[in-house]
Amino acid sequence: MLSPLYAKVVDWSNLLLAYRKAAKGKRGMQAAAGFEHQLADRLLLLEEELSNFTYQPCSYRSFTIYDPKERRISAAEFCDRVVHHALCRVIEPIFEQGFIADSFANRKGKGTHRAIDRLQQLSRKYRYVLRSDIVQHFPSIDHEILFRIIAETIRDEQVLWLVDRIIRSGEGVLVDEYEMVFFPGDNLLAACRPRGLPIGNLTSQFWSNVYLTPLDLFVRDGLGCRNYLRYVDDFALFSDDKRQLYEWKREIIRFLETLRLTIHEPQSQVIPCSHGIPWLGFVVYPGWRRIKSRNVVKFTRRLRERWRERCDGEITWDEFHASIHGWINHVRYADSWGLRRHVLGQPLRTRPR
Repeated sequence: MLSPLYAKVVDWSNLLLAYRKAAKGKRGMQAAAGFEHQLADRLLLLEEELSNFTYQPCSYRSFTIYDPKERRISAAEFCDRVVHHALCRVIEPIFEQGFIADSFANRKGKGTHRAIDRLQQLSRKYRYVLRSDIVQHFPSIDHEILFRIIAETIRDEQVLWLVDRIIRSGEGVLVDEYEMVFFPGDNLLAACRPRGLPIGNLTSQFWSNVYLTPLDLFVRDGLGCRNYLRYVDDFALFSDDKRQLYEWKREIIRFLETLRLTIHEPQSQVIPCSHGIPWLGFVVYPGWRRIKSRNVVKFTRRLRERWRERCDGEITWDEFHASIHGWINHVRYADSWGLRRHVLGQPLRTRPR
């Protein structure tokens, strides 16, 4: 007999809504179209496998992107993405109640630009900031620790069975991306601990927040720092006291050992807010913001490439304009009027056919 919570996950209506979420913006792609062609049969099969506890995730398809640094993306099969959405639709609201307000990634009503607004707001109130990030965040996430954190909130064994299935499906996917770190008390067997969440999974983005929530609570309640925010693995603490921030840094390094994580220590320096804070592709000052130079260079190259694709008939005018407006909508959150006029005012050499 299915538990009430697990029954919500495998319910037909939940699976149908999960399919629609997974297919949003992708219905023209082969995987989504193939699933939709036999939609009722595919959903019935998923419902049966999940209800009988015979569901087994498929292998991942991996590729590398460079945006802005090299990342290995592992894409799940479409049917597995439906399962990810079905699970998250049920359990994410339960975890949402425990997230701090200043965690901004992969949450409704949050996002990149709200994180930038909040950072600037704090930079106007305090003199100094400690900005840091996690080394190899997704490859470093320890499966045993993640499952234990999830199980502290979700006590349903049937839901935890599915959680375990999905976590284990990512074992070894990012093994080449992880550089082994030994923590106090480790022996050589520590190298064999399963770790890594496939970048690209909906569940991975969600579980990243779950995994780092203990850090959020430690900073807020353990250190007593209310001037803190996080976006995925980037986080920042503010204070008028430089020595306090350096002490908090030492405490955070010790705490992260319990999660088997480390920070980029050399780059994690206390700086005056007036010097500008690198944050999510922007440099944020108390009174203004600018775009990082590398992002401008990247878009300029992308613009030329998209223009070439338009000239060769590979994309339409609408697609070309959409790529430009997407960049404009992003950089308008900085003081970028002159930059936009300069970049978009450059002549494009090749004329469309």
